[in-house]
Amino acid sequence: MFMTQRISIRSQAIGWIIVAVSLASTPLWAEESGAGRAYLAQMPYESPPPPESRGVEATPPPEILTTQDQERLEALIPLLEGKQELWAIGEFNYFGKHSIPYLVKALKMPVPRIRFNAVETLSMLNDPSAVPGLLEVAMNADEEARIRSHALRVATRLDPNQVIPAIEVMVKDPNSTIRNTAVFESRKVPRKEVLPLIISVISDPEQYVSITARDSFWILTRFSGPIHDWEVSTPEDRKEWEKEWWAWWEENKEQIGVVPQSTKPPRPPTDLSIS
Repeated sequence: MFMTQRISIRSQAIGWIIVAVSLASTPLWAEESGAGRAYLAQMPYESPPPPESRGVEATPPPEILTTQDQERLEALIPLLEGKQELWAIGEFNYFGKHSIPYLVKALKMPVPRIRFNAVETLSMLNDPSAVPGLLEVAMNADEEARIRSHALRVATRLDPNQVIPAIEVMVKDPNSTIRNTAVFESRKVPRKEVLPLIISVISDPEQYVSITARDSFWILTRFSGPIHDWEVSTPEDRKEWEKEWWAWWEENKEQIGVVPQSTKPPRPPTDLSIS
């Protein structure tokens, strides 16, 4: 009995080996005979059919506002804060220049988010007529610093020739962030009147504001003054150094017209020999 079982198991094993060899050999035989080979082929390309229409054209903004349009713009102002603020910004952009008086009104709303989004929307409209309203916000000492700074940035981009009165006020602000924004934006104002305002900030108590003033003056005039170690300077040092900028101004102010703008930054103090 035991021998019979061993013979049966051996016969089954031999049978499975034969089946496995047959299956493994089939692809080889097929390849030798040329059957079953795969070839890559480029299928013919058919372009999609043209669209039946080009879609619906956007409705142009109205030339003259109707009473309904005016009520709509008025109702959009409070929506500049909340879940619908992006939609409201889009609606103001749709009405274009007609939106500016309503956005200027939004600059005086009690909600800070509305005021900030109004500044941002005026930036999108890109109309210099909004600059006076923006400068009023920038010079408002009771406004939040981030909104004042953003208002000055947008106003400078829209029309740099109008922002000098605001810069003159803001470089004297007790908030160092406001002073730094004012002196930074001054580098985008190609007017000689802005240069004395920048010099007045060279001696700023805050080191980073003073360095920003130095860089802005260099960008406008290419004058960087004698080499100093600004990174470890004290307010007393900067007060003394400021005299060098005033001396340069007195010597050159009559020859300066509209100063050229430059985007090339000054050499950092680490690249200069320190005296």
